[in-house]
Formats: sequence, C-alpha cells, structure tokens
Amino acid sequence: MDVQIFGVKNDATVRKALRFFKERRIAVHFVDFKERAPAKGELQRFFQRFGEDAVVDRESKRFQALGLQAAHYGADRWMDIAAEEPLILRMPLVRQGKHLTVGLAEDTWKEWVGR
Repeated sequence: MDVQIFGVKNDATVRKALRFFKERRIAVHFVDFKERAPAKGELQRFFQRFGEDAVVDRESKRFQALGLQAAHYGADRWMDIAAEEPLILRMPLVRQGKHLTVGLAEDTWKEWVGR
C-alpha cells in the first residue's frame, strides 16, 4: 500500500497524517506545496470528488491574503487558482489508489489500512 500526502510540513494536520501512516509502517510519498505545486490532473481528482467548497480552505491565511473572500468562481477557475496558489487548499489531501480524502480523516484511513 502506497499513500500520497499533499500539503506543507508546517501544517499540524499534515504532520498528523504523516505520523498516522508512519506509525503503521505504510510507505508515504509526500508532496510539499512549498517546494512543488500540485499537478492540475491531481487537483482535478479532488475537485471532481469533493467540489471546490470542500477542497478550498476559505479560512486559510493565503486565501485571506489574496483577497478571495468575495470571489464566486466555478470549479475550473478555483482549480487554476489552486494550482498557482496551493496554500489556499484544505490540507492534507491524501490519495491511496482511487481513494481520496481532504483534511484530517483518520477513520477513513483506518478503513484503508484494515483492508
């Protein structure tokens, strides 16, 4: 079982996700948004599954700094913005095969591990 975690290392929920899988000795591929922006194809999976309201973190510091509070864009535009400014995303984004989660989802991860 391989897991991909997308986020930034200094985010508490990302650290919890990394620790969760490390404690269970599951291989993790971590993509740090501060080093590399997410691929649009990767983001598209999350946007299609959960929608922009679940994926975009309207409370994040970067979202506020960009002045996007009053913006009402479609999913495609939000995906373009997130590809350029990944710090507006809710973290962590976790993928295991075709399974996806947004944010801290330990119950779902336990189901993955239990299989």
